[in-house]
Amino acid sequence: MRKILGSMRRAIQQFDMIEENDRIAVGLSGGKDSIALLAALNRYRLFSPVPFELEAITLDMGFGGMDFSPLVDYCQANGIPYTIEPTQIGPIVFDVRKEKNPCALCARMKRGALHDLALSRGCRKLALGHHQDDVVETFFLSLFYEGRINTFKPVTYLDRKGITLIRPFVLVREKDILYDEECQLLPIIGSTCPADGNTKREEIKQTICSLRQSIPHLEDRVITAIQNEEQLNLWFDTNQYKKEFANE
Repeated sequence: MRKILGSMRRAIQQFDMIEENDRIAVGLSGGKDSIALLAALNRYRLFSPVPFELEAITLDMGFGGMDFSPLVDYCQANGIPYTIEPTQIGPIVFDVRKEKNPCALCARMKRGALHDLALSRGCRKLALGHHQDDVVETFFLSLFYEGRINTFKPVTYLDRKGITLIRPFVLVREKDILYDEECQLLPIIGSTCPADGNTKREEIKQTICSLRQSIPHLEDRVITAIQNEEQLNLWFDTNQYKKEFANE
C-alpha cells in the first residue's frame, strides 16, 4: 500500500484536506475504492502531522441481498466506529419512480442521506473514495453529455449543511488499488444495483480505455490540464466582457 499512501498523502497536503482534530466519516459502500480509502486513512493516522478521528458510515440502499458483516468485522478489528443506515433509496428510484435515468436521482438522494448521516455522527468532514480515474471519467462525462468543462473538486465545502467533502484518492490511480496486495485482502461486497455495468460512466470508461492505446499517459495529461489555471484558453462572450468592463 506504499504507493497508494504516497499519492494520498500528496493530495491531502496539496489540497489541505485534513486539519487538527478533524472528525472524518468515510463513506463506505463496500466496493474496493471506499474500503481501500478507509484502510489507507487508518494507516495514515499513524504518521499524520496532525491528529484526527476516523469512522465509517454506510447507506443500505434497500436493494436486498447485501451482507455487511465483513465490513462490520473489519471495522471492529481495526477499532473504527461503524454505522449502517437503512434506506429505501433503491426501491424508490427503481420501483416507485421507475426512472429512465436512475443514476442521477439515486446519486442526489444518496448524497443528501450520506451528508445527514455523517453530521448525525458528529463528523464535519466526509471522505469519499473517488480516485484519479473517476476524475478523468467525470471530466469527459461532463464534456460529452452536459456540454461543459467540469469535474468534482478534491475539497468541497457545502455551506448549507456545514460539511466538507474530501477526496484523498484524487491522485491515486485505479490500477494501483486493483493490483495492490494489501487491497486484495480487504473485504469487498459486490453491488446489487440493477443499473450496475450499464451506465454512461461505464461507456466513458471503455472509451478512455480505447483512447489510452494511442495516447500514452492520457489520464495524467487530463489531470495536468484540469489544474493548469494559468493557461486556460477558452472562448468567452466578448460583448458580455465589454459590458462588465464598462460598468467598472
